[in-house]
Amino acid sequence: MTYLMVAGGLILLLVGGDVLVRGAVSLAQCVGLPPLLIGLTVVAFGTSSPELVVSVNAALAGVPEIAIGNVVGSNIANILLVLGLPATIFPIAFGPGSLRRDTVVMLLASIGFVLLALSGEILRWQGLAMLALLIGFLVWCYRSARRRGYEDEGAVIGGSLDEISGRPRGIWFAVAFIALGLVGLVLGAHLLVEGAVAIAAAAGVSKAVIGLTVVALGTSLPELATSLVAAVRRQGDVAIGNVVGSNLFNILGIMGITAIVTPVPVPAEFIGFDFWVMLAATFLLLGFAARGRAIGRVTGGLLSAAYCAYVFALFAGVSEMTDMASL
Repeated sequence: MTYLMVAGGLILLLVGGDVLVRGAVSLAQCVGLPPLLIGLTVVAFGTSSPELVVSVNAALAGVPEIAIGNVVGSNIANILLVLGLPATIFPIAFGPGSLRRDTVVMLLASIGFVLLALSGEILRWQGLAMLALLIGFLVWCYRSARRRGYEDEGAVIGGSLDEISGRPRGIWFAVAFIALGLVGLVLGAHLLVEGAVAIAAAAGVSKAVIGLTVVALGTSLPELATSLVAAVRRQGDVAIGNVVGSNLFNILGIMGITAIVTPVPVPAEFIGFDFWVMLAATFLLLGFAARGRAIGRVTGGLLSAAYCAYVFALFAGVSEMTDMASL
């Protein structure tokens, strides 16, 4: 029954997030927002809505392991698996210079997040600061893109509007889509968190491991699907922009909003292992960006294997062992 709860929760999250994005984009177009602004805000927040609702729900339910594990695990999966697997289909290369800039910002946000977490708790004012930084970055991206004339640069953060088909026509249909999407997200998040906690208890593994794997990978499925499609279409910059944008929103937006809703205690097991894996993966991606090298098939296979090794290490209890060693 618990596995059905998790599966049902993931399905509701994916469907609810998709319906919400379609409705939100349609509503934004109805009120006359420019495509770039829609990509940077509406689409970006909409595609991150499953992670957001799960993390907030978990934090309010007193399960910070899932709230933080969802963010950290998603960022690790995005770099190692969401980029690695599509690269085995077709090499992924960095395109516009803005991608390199955004990768540097993603690294700085990751380092700042880890430094805040080392204190043992992410407080409300810190969440406000994170959200303010995200808004400031989006404003900067918007103004920079307008000056340079790249009206499609919103795809770096929010994805391409051309990929969002089946949008409702008319304001009231758009509002109905948004309402249905929100209902699906809330119900899906509740089922996923409850089921994940039950599985952790039954399997004898920590909630952190479930958050870092089952929950994180489940909420990263939209990013994986987008990157696979981009690889098939030979759009490597879209795949990389999808990952960089998602990771930025995970840290500054999702973790920021979650901490604003309720302060989030940081379990010690994350500090001993998982944060450093996330930083290592982020530095690795920055290395590719700085050198302008494509992520080829062999490298993509190695990245995917590294993610499998990370998951195996989690279930082997590496996080708990590093936590014990640090005491």
